Amino acid sequence: MRIDKRAYDAVLFDLDGVLTATARLHAACWKRLFDDFLKQRAAELGERFRPFDEREDYLAYVDGKPRYDGVRSFLASRNISLDFGRPTDPPGDTTMCALGNRKDALFDDRLRADGVETFDGAVRFTTHMRLRKLNTAVVSSSRHCRAILDRSQLTPLFDVVVDGRVAEEEGLTGKPAPDTFLLAARKLRVEPRRAIVVEDAIAGVQAGQAGGFGLVIGVDNLGQPERLKSNGASLVVADLAELL
Repeated sequence: MRIDKRAYDAVLFDLDGVLTATARLHAACWKRLFDDFLKQRAAELGERFRPFDEREDYLAYVDGKPRYDGVRSFLASRNISLDFGRPTDPPGDTTMCALGNRKDALFDDRLRADGVETFDGAVRFTTHMRLRKLNTAVVSSSRHCRAILDRSQLTPLFDVVVDGRVAEEEGLTGKPAPDTFLLAARKLRVEPRRAIVVEDAIAGVQAGQAGGFGLVIGVDNLGQPERLKSNGASLVVADLAELL
């Protein structure tokens, strides 16, 4: 399938799992965080330890969401109550914010150790869109977004970046709410109906649909296209190069 470029003025990309292969690093860090927390809790309460599933739990509860929302969502799935705390809480396990901040620290360590791998098809697709005079933006829940773009040398490909830090500064609700995508569209001065959203997460395609964007493309990294289609993707591909 080819996209009719005349129908659109901009493309808004998620980062992890769409442009870069950092989604697997996030999943690994979430697993380490929650497994450590759950093991300690199980030992204290005399309960059976049930580990965090790096695939099912990650996709269902944390993928694409701001980190505190991810913590809240997963803990709720296990019927675990914890004070929300404050964003300034030091990394630890006493509050939801402390857990989220520990995940942030774990990801920093993995990023320095493993570096960043980009998806060639996504880079080619982005370059092609810019050659066709479409504006481009990255819309990510990650606070590491700019660092990842810089390390992967992708920064020059994008006119606007709306990441986790911008969302916090602007008081925006994270995905699946459309707020961050809508801000990116405003910064690019395009109407949502004239913009394309590209996402790999359920929360992301839901956000694209909720925002009234003209086309929501799902990137299927798991061989499960229906999970994206049923949540709002108009079109699903395994590799963005398929659209060139």
